[in-house]
Amino acid sequence: MNPTEIRQQINQNLDTLSSERLGLVAEFIAYLADKESQDATQELLDIPGFIESFERSKKDIAAGRVTNWRSIRTDV
Repeated sequence: MNPTEIRQQINQNLDTLSSERLGLVAEFIAYLADKESQDATQELLDIPGFIESFERSKKDIAAGRVTNWRSIRTDV
């Protein structure tokens, strides 16, 4: 089943739910979205040296040590 079909099936089922059950669905979807975000964050944090590199990058940006992407990618 592709994502469009899944969304259609979900919408059809949502139309049959009471307000109380819709609230539960909304809470569950929010939980799943948060969990996915946390998993993605953890994946980045698991990269060796990521935090240090990220902190250096923030300092470089604050100091104006940046390169315009157009000078690197002229084909975009």
